[in-house]
Amino acid sequence: MARLSSNRKAFSLIELVIVVVILGIIAAIAIPRIGSGSQSAGESALRANLASLRNAIDWYYSEHKNKYPGEVGDGTNAAGSELAFSNQLTKYTNADGVFSDEKLATHPFGPYIRGNIPTLPVGTNKGKATVDIQAITTPLAVNVAGGTGWIYSTGTGQIIGNADNIGSDGVTTFDKY
Repeated sequence: MARLSSNRKAFSLIELVIVVVILGIIAAIAIPRIGSGSQSAGESALRANLASLRNAIDWYYSEHKNKYPGEVGDGTNAAGSELAFSNQLTKYTNADGVFSDEKLATHPFGPYIRGNIPTLPVGTNKGKATVDIQAITTPLAVNVAGGTGWIYSTGTGQIIGNADNIGSDGVTTFDKY
């Protein structure tokens, strides 16, 4: 009489199918959450960058005779230029907005942002730190084809991300943050 061995050393086909089905269910749940997590991280970075830029712009405005960065020239670059905007936020300035690389008694203000203008973390122009300077007082509108990271108004001090993608709430576009 043949004796059945109780020492099993392999999985049956049914056990393997059950394991594969369970892994499939876990993957179906986890993968969409990972994707939305990266989108949420980009949105959080956008909000943080905008908060930093807006605080820097407001601080500059309060110390420079109610003039926004870029509204007047920086001593080297013309008013309304991206370089004037950048220099006035990232370097030392005097009350008229003229910049210096060093803190001097004549240039006591700033820098309002350490390093460089932050990059846009989301959308078509992701990774761009360039700024489209506009001298308008009406609300800003995105121009994603323009290839800049930010759109800024020297007339109002408003700055927006140059991205019209829809956020994780499914309604709000990134330029409305």
